[in-house]
Amino acid sequence: MAQKPIQLGAFGVWTFQLDVLPAARMQETAAELEEMRYGALWYGEAIGREALTKAGLLLAGTKRIIIATGIANIYGRDPVTMAAGQNTLCEAYPNRFLLGLGVSHIPLVETVRGHRYDKPVPAMRAYLDAMDHAPYQAVPPPSKLPRVLAALGPMMLKLSAERADGAHPYNTTPKHTAQARELLGPDPAEISCDLSGPAQLHEQLVAAWIPGKRHQQRRKRQSDRCRDRLGRFEDGDESNPRASRSGSGSCLHSGAHGRSQDFSFARVS
Repeated sequence: MAQKPIQLGAFGVWTFQLDVLPAARMQETAAELEEMRYGALWYGEAIGREALTKAGLLLAGTKRIIIATGIANIYGRDPVTMAAGQNTLCEAYPNRFLLGLGVSHIPLVETVRGHRYDKPVPAMRAYLDAMDHAPYQAVPPPSKLPRVLAALGPMMLKLSAERADGAHPYNTTPKHTAQARELLGPDPAEISCDLSGPAQLHEQLVAAWIPGKRHQQRRKRQSDRCRDRLGRFEDGDESNPRASRSGSGSCLHSGAHGRSQDFSFARVS
């Protein structure tokens, strides 16, 4: 979709922790990450700062780093508003904003926001249709708009390949990422978590995300399977596709458009 793929760089950060900082300090932190040569800064959206407003603050406080929503909830804004926000940011900061979209989760959509949670793939397809036909009577961005979709299952991954520049999975294993790459097609950028203690990190990530009892139980089962895999990788299991290169486990999170590259996450505490 984008004429010139966003350059995510060799290393990036995905974090919720910026929401605990005042806005000015959040901008300073993003600038510090930029000085440390991180290529992209990703963040999620739940009940903290609004995703596009936050992007504007982060973009204004930095000069080069890519700011990416991972993800912005489609139930948080109608398609016209989402398209207008993306156009506004991409015109003001060319090639620096990557819009990640997702359907979120039932408790956050129905209990917190008061909407009806529809079937994920049809809902996302309809939302993208509406975004693509949304009117926008302001100065347009200099190039087409890049986006990725939150995708775990095969149908959403296929929709990502058809209607977006890539996919942004979450809490997945290297095996899942390999399958996702096949569905997305050639040359996705590879976004990974390549740290010395990936099993412990994964446990912290899952423990911090508990939107509802049924969803929590399903996440717990997924967490156990992923933790077991990551634990084996830490012990030097040869089935780890990156063990010979990094000596530690990898929790591969996502793919995006562009040439194949490694993109490792670090946490901001």
